[in-house]
Amino acid sequence: MKHIEKLLWWLITGKRGGINRARIIEKLNKRPYNAHQLSEELNLDYKTVRHHIKILMDNKIITDSKADYGKLYFLSEIMEEHYNDFEEILKEI
Repeated sequence: MKHIEKLLWWLITGKRGGINRARIIEKLNKRPYNAHQLSEELNLDYKTVRHHIKILMDNKIITDSKADYGKLYFLSEIMEEHYNDFEEILKEI
């Protein structure tokens, strides 16, 4: 099993809130969003979304636009390369 697969398993199934992180990853695979847009799209509290974004950023699953206001989030290159692994994990949970 590759390191990224282990990391994704841990982020999605090994920690509280993993399903919400998976939902964020799925949304960002379609297009960039800012935290406010994600909170509305996923019907989650803004602070909850910010918490999950921080975890995903810290683990290099997502990246941001570096803007001060209205910062957009994207999947990282490594996540884009391993999106199929992510989909396989989702099928198993």
